[in-house]
Amino acid sequence: DLVRPILEGRAQIVVGERPIMQMADFSLTKRMLQRLGSAVVKFVSATDVPDAPSGFRAISREAAFQLCVFSKYTYTLETLIQAGRKNLPIASVPVRVNRVVRPSRLVRSLPSYVLQSLLTIFRIFVLYKPLRFFLLMGTVFLLPGMTLGVRFVFAYAEGEGAGHVQSLILAAILIVMAVIVYAAGLIADLIAANRMLLEEIRMRQLRNEVNAGLRITP
Repeated sequence: DLVRPILEGRAQIVVGERPIMQMADFSLTKRMLQRLGSAVVKFVSATDVPDAPSGFRAISREAAFQLCVFSKYTYTLETLIQAGRKNLPIASVPVRVNRVVRPSRLVRSLPSYVLQSLLTIFRIFVLYKPLRFFLLMGTVFLLPGMTLGVRFVFAYAEGEGAGHVQSLILAAILIVMAVIVYAAGLIADLIAANRMLLEEIRMRQLRNEVNAGLRITP
């Protein structure tokens, strides 16, 4: 069931969807966090995977060539975000689950898992959409700076500029910070473009090595 979508050419990655809402071993808080985490991954990766943290997966060889896991914590969220950004077709199939007989080696505590997952999502989003991220961050500084600047201009026009010098200084600082963040975004975007070329080279190298190994192996 898991590999069928790949064999039929309908997907390159298949995720086993657990019946989260029916799992007695999952507390209500854990169920809600799982659904929230899956919704965040859907938004960031532009995919539609109901159970993003599920590690029961099938991955085609071609998809494996293109995925590059940076996180040392878990591959589940990162590979989905990468696959979505690379437009790899993804499918989900319902799976059953066994009774939990031991504590998870990955989830030491629920707060730790949530924090690590958020950091992974944030890191991959910045990695693949740096310009958008830095534009948003720069705008956070620019809008207050422009607001304070306009406020000072109106106060100056009314002859009360001397009493609003602090606003002018703060506005200048915020606008300069916004410009710096925008510049960092442009540099990060250029680096991201270079990284995409490196990933393409890596993918072709892996493909050639695997194909060469298959020709040698009886």
